[in-house]
Amino acid sequence: MEHGNSTLGSGFILMGILKDSESPELLCAIITILYMLALTSNGLLLLVITMDTRLHVPMYLLLGQLSLMDLLFTSVVTPKALVDFLRSENTISFGGCALQMFLALTLGGAEDLLLAFMAYDRYVAICHPLNYMILMSTRVCWLMVATSWVLASLNALGHTLYTMHFPFCMSRKISHLLCEIPPLLKLACADTSRYELMVYVTGVTFLLLPLSVIVASYTLILFTVLHMPSNEGRQKALVTCSSHLTVVGMFYGAATFMYILPSSLHSPKQDNIISVFYTIVTPALNPLIYSLRNKEVLGALRRVMGKYMLRTHPTF
Repeated sequence: MEHGNSTLGSGFILMGILKDSESPELLCAIITILYMLALTSNGLLLLVITMDTRLHVPMYLLLGQLSLMDLLFTSVVTPKALVDFLRSENTISFGGCALQMFLALTLGGAEDLLLAFMAYDRYVAICHPLNYMILMSTRVCWLMVATSWVLASLNALGHTLYTMHFPFCMSRKISHLLCEIPPLLKLACADTSRYELMVYVTGVTFLLLPLSVIVASYTLILFTVLHMPSNEGRQKALVTCSSHLTVVGMFYGAATFMYILPSSLHSPKQDNIISVFYTIVTPALNPLIYSLRNKEVLGALRRVMGKYMLRTHPTF
């Protein structure tokens, strides 16, 4: 096989899930609906949290950041996949591939860290309610947000630069929905075994450390909730925590499969399904999981919509 980084000039071909599907038109329609749902639900949740002053508390500030990350994450991948399918053109430039990888890794990493901070927020709110505004002040909250974005960006920049420096073989076909590390390394002509080990180690660090914080937080929360005298308080705490744990399960399950399981256990078809799950399905479901059972969010939504109706229809 000839070696050479010809991809610098010609880019790659993304052989996503739509290309290999038995019913690509139906799948395209489903993905379009999910993307529109993700845009609408995350955008609406962001709008409500921004406009309703009652939601200007740490819990909802972090939730707003999660919605922003989901909104951007799905927009990095989905529109291109849909446009490529409709135009029957699946190419992506070398620079475009690097940019997509950087953005996807940044947003995925930031969400990973943010979910751990959200678990800590719930721990403080339920286990130390009297000290909540001290331990979770606005300054601390914004520091958590900044830490999520900065650490994720630095990690993504390092991985993107190192992955894209490899010489790629003449085959330009990436058997994946987007430019990610595992499928790209399969095209590299050089020995990538050491770097794959580094990806594994950083993946374990980036995923398992925040996950251990989440598990510890919810273990302590569970003990506290079980000793609550009030039935109503116990139910409210469990509803809030169950929503967060559902999101955590979906996100970490998919991320673990992609970045921690050995490459020998991966297949292009499985990887494509998992990538659709965490780039399209999860961002569409997250705001629904958080808002449908949350009375404060639903109340805020009614107030915001009521104000909008009064402005547009004063005589209503």
